[in-house]
Amino acid sequence: MQGTYLRFYVHENRKHHGVLVYEWLLETAKKAGIHGGSAFRAIAGFGSHGVLHEQHFFELAGDLTVEVEFLLSEDEANMLLAILGRQKVRIFYAKAAAEFGFAGAQG
Repeated sequence: MQGTYLRFYVHENRKHHGVLVYEWLLETAKKAGIHGGSAFRAIAGFGSHGVLHEQHFFELAGDLTVEVEFLLSEDEANMLLAILGRQKVRIFYAKAAAEFGFAGAQG
């Protein structure tokens, strides 16, 4: 299948209307009829401000990035981005063409 790979980058402690943004993104996509999405927590990274964030054993969570990604149609990607615009949620994203499907024998 041909489609779109849509990935969002958010700080894990950032909230929108009292809900963690990565959870809000997943729930919003689910309500919009998108068939799947995943969130992944980074172990280290830096963004446009050049500040390096890393997880240390004794450090409390909250300052690292969570990546939320979807494989969907171009129309679904545009719909989700439009929802973010209407909700006035400012989130950095990456969008690319993708080919996806199932590998191996069909069951």
